[in-house]
Amino acid sequence: MNTQETKTVAVIGTTSWGTTLAILLARKGIIVRLLARTDEEAETLIKAGENSRFTPGVPFPSTLTVTSSPKIAIEVADIVVIAVPSNTIRANIRCISSFIKPEAILVSATKGLEITTGLRITEMIHEELEVGWNGTLCVLSGPNLASEILQGKPSTTVIACASEIHAKRIQDVFSSELFRVYTNNDIVGVELGGALKNIFAIGAGICDGMKVGDNAKSAFVTRGLAEMVRLSAAAGGNPLTLAGLAGMGDMIATCYSELSRNRTIGFKLASGMDLKNALQSMNQVAEGVMTTAAVIKLSRRLKVDMPITKCTYGILYESLSIKDAMSALLGRNPVSEWN
Repeated sequence: MNTQETKTVAVIGTTSWGTTLAILLARKGIIVRLLARTDEEAETLIKAGENSRFTPGVPFPSTLTVTSSPKIAIEVADIVVIAVPSNTIRANIRCISSFIKPEAILVSATKGLEITTGLRITEMIHEELEVGWNGTLCVLSGPNLASEILQGKPSTTVIACASEIHAKRIQDVFSSELFRVYTNNDIVGVELGGALKNIFAIGAGICDGMKVGDNAKSAFVTRGLAEMVRLSAAAGGNPLTLAGLAGMGDMIATCYSELSRNRTIGFKLASGMDLKNALQSMNQVAEGVMTTAAVIKLSRRLKVDMPITKCTYGILYESLSIKDAMSALLGRNPVSEWN
């Protein structure tokens, strides 16, 4: 299933990332069907010839069509890309599962965890797929700021899959001169890297909003990465994965870019805005808020110490002041860097 053999790709989700991936593939001449939530949304996108809400000014290529019909979008698709918010994964999979061809490859492009269970996206997808489906599931994750990709700026990503053959096929389909794709067989590490970095991006935004300086922010991001590595290893992931694009790479982009939604949430909180108003001021979902709650449950289950995550949870959900959170982190007993 190389680029020439791939006839149709279905992209589930008209989010900024879903739309970006659909445009990225369509620009290569691949037939892409973008699945909208409703007839009304589909009609709006078709009439505008672009996603005016999330990717304004970027026209749809001629090989990209929009539909609200799961059957039309999916039944002939060789590849199905899932790019919806994490809290809608289950509902979306239930909606499309009966139309997925047994030989189709599913690509999860959603970063997050289930808030009630701490399950990864692929774990939720497996639970919701119809019994008897025995296809291939991959994960796409990395430092992927959608607007930069649409502008044609060089970017990279990782495809994680248990099957090296299928990983290389998806690598070929998504690769272009300006979008470099690497492969990895560590689904757990790649998924957790993509999910957890959003938590620390909130804290990075707080660092910027509080003007604590580059030394402090650098230390914060690095210690956040240490928490990511500990949790991933406890969950069965490869620690080296977090030193790559799906870990450190994504962490740097999300913690330092003004385009980062999660960093923006942290900055707004540091500026005195409460969480409810900060979220309402956003045009898109900031996955880190829900992921923080999910990771608290997961870290308890796996018995992993995550002090930064705990303080972030306190700020988001327990009215912990930013000043007290900073004091709590700085006042911890000195330990070895590798503990």
